[in-house]
Amino acid sequence: MKTGLFCLSEHFEGSVGESMTDQLRMVELADELGFDEAWFGEHHFNSFSVIPDPAAMIAYAAARTEKIQLGTAGFLAPFYHPVRLAESIAVLDQLSSGRFNAGFAKGGFAPDSRHFLRSREDLRTVMFETVEAVDMLLHAKSVDYEGEFVSVVDSTVTPRPLQKEVPFYVATFSSEETLYYAATHGYGLLMSQGATLEQCLEAQRFYRNIAGHDPKMVVMRVFCVADTAAEAQRIAIPGIDHFVKCMRAAQAEQQQPHFDAENYETLLNERKAFFDGQSFFDNGIIGAPQTCIEQIDELSGLISHLHLVLKPASTGFDENCLMLERFKRQIQPKLSKAEARCKP
Repeated sequence: MKTGLFCLSEHFEGSVGESMTDQLRMVELADELGFDEAWFGEHHFNSFSVIPDPAAMIAYAAARTEKIQLGTAGFLAPFYHPVRLAESIAVLDQLSSGRFNAGFAKGGFAPDSRHFLRSREDLRTVMFETVEAVDMLLHAKSVDYEGEFVSVVDSTVTPRPLQKEVPFYVATFSSEETLYYAATHGYGLLMSQGATLEQCLEAQRFYRNIAGHDPKMVVMRVFCVADTAAEAQRIAIPGIDHFVKCMRAAQAEQQQPHFDAENYETLLNERKAFFDGQSFFDNGIIGAPQTCIEQIDELSGLISHLHLVLKPASTGFDENCLMLERFKRQIQPKLSKAEARCKP
């Protein structure tokens, strides 16, 4: 099992620059602690998850880290020209000394489609074509590609990536069309924070039936460890709830709400009245250390090639850093070392 950090550059308080810097400092800490990977999202027109340019964030992180793999989860492929995206990936792979993982998503927020001039109905197909063209551009020369939406004529990307083959991953919410695409191209899967274990296992089964082997599966999970379950829930709920509210506001092209810590403290005893992220909470790694160990052992025992990518759930930078340290000190050493117990 690989362990990683999910980076969304969440802006709860202070300046936007401080939030972005804190996220990058957390990646540096993850590198020092021995986490295997850090994955960066991409959000546009969003004042809460301030990460419209993951390539720039990764370039900075590459210069400040030594061993941790750096990836996108993912580039919103329909909003890029494939040549430009392939060039970015090649540069990032060179700057990171071959530590880059290329993850792709189709996007879908209304303002993205409107401003980037893509129909929401076409996003999946455009993603497939863009990723396929990028794959060809990175690993071949004099590339010609002709799709319904994407066209490349006699193009050779320079520089070339350092890795002989850059690992590719595709985001899915268990779409059979996307799973089939990933399986037939040999790409890994990116599963969202809200994906259930059952959805992950069904995706694994579907992929295996097509490819003949299980996929590398990046599973994002909200993470919160504390001395007791009640304390972990108290820490996690405000951040999860505010994240979901902001994502829904972005989809509706509304201003993201301001985070009010005092108001959340008042409402903690009225969880059902305000909580807006049940699937993230139910599928998260949340609780006392032993509970977290049991939850992770269940995942690693059933998902063959698991990349467990954690998003610390506190609204405070220092507390999130402490949780990463507790994971390495109190949780990871006690995880089961067995391979997947079965092939669901």
